[in-house]
Amino acid sequence: MKLSPQSIGLAGAITSAATFGTSGAFIKPLLEAGWSPAAAVTARALTAGVLLLPFVLFSLRGRWHTLWRARWQVLGLGVVAVALTQLAYFAAIRRIPVSTGLLVEYLAPLLLVLWAWATTRRLPRRAVLVGSLLAIGGLVLVIGPGAVQAVDPIGLGLAFAAAIGCAIYFVVAARPANGLPPVALAGVGLLVGGVTLGLAGLTGLMPFTATTGDVPLFGSPAPWWVPLTVVAVFATAIAYTTGIFGSARLGSRLASFVGLLEVVFASIFAWLVVDERLTPLQMVGGVLILAGIAAVPAEQPAEPVAAVEEPELARL
Repeated sequence: MKLSPQSIGLAGAITSAATFGTSGAFIKPLLEAGWSPAAAVTARALTAGVLLLPFVLFSLRGRWHTLWRARWQVLGLGVVAVALTQLAYFAAIRRIPVSTGLLVEYLAPLLLVLWAWATTRRLPRRAVLVGSLLAIGGLVLVIGPGAVQAVDPIGLGLAFAAAIGCAIYFVVAARPANGLPPVALAGVGLLVGGVTLGLAGLTGLMPFTATTGDVPLFGSPAPWWVPLTVVAVFATAIAYTTGIFGSARLGSRLASFVGLLEVVFASIFAWLVVDERLTPLQMVGGVLILAGIAAVPAEQPAEPVAAVEEPELARL
């Protein structure tokens, strides 16, 4: 039985959401050990970019012109989707609760729906509106109803900037990459993003501290590089590559709704790794997010997916 491009894309997008969801549970021990968020994210992006570099070189096989043709997409992914989005989010949660920051950032799918409405001047289909309401309602329940509260306006603005960056990530990932394989776009974009974050840390724009002692993991001490490696491999290298792979086949709108599953997977991993219990409300919220995703129809890809080299996903 041959799977359709949309089925393959859905598998990639779900894999991306699941692997992105591991980041919080494994970054938390680093933060508790004294790492600043900027240092952890920089190390995560650079490590993942270096790990992907052999796959990038193999996928390109000397065809550097494809990288040059997709240079603006690479810069968009690295500078905006990776670096600026992370900087805006971490600056936001210094002023507002983490739950509020997450809720605002994950309004990205709604922003894409509103953008399409504004640019086409056509009311979104009823299925898209219903899916949006279900998914956002589920998101509030998973993160916690307490996230909806009056908070610092600057913090909210920064969180909204992170939401815009998140939306741009899905748009960039869904656009045709002129033959650039997903693994190459992800690998080079992460290196660009990691360097940008590193420069921001070195210039003092964000606190930048790191430690090399043991960190708590699964109830016992572990070397600092263990959780960092897990995050770099799963929550960054595989997550971005499969996310780009899936978005190219589903379109930015549906891929962004599937991306909401990250908060569900993050809650599950937090329960398994750091013993943060799931509540009945979170479980109901997860069901609503799934219902919202099921209601949103897929978009037609901007070009035949055959233009993207599919074997790159299997090599990770």
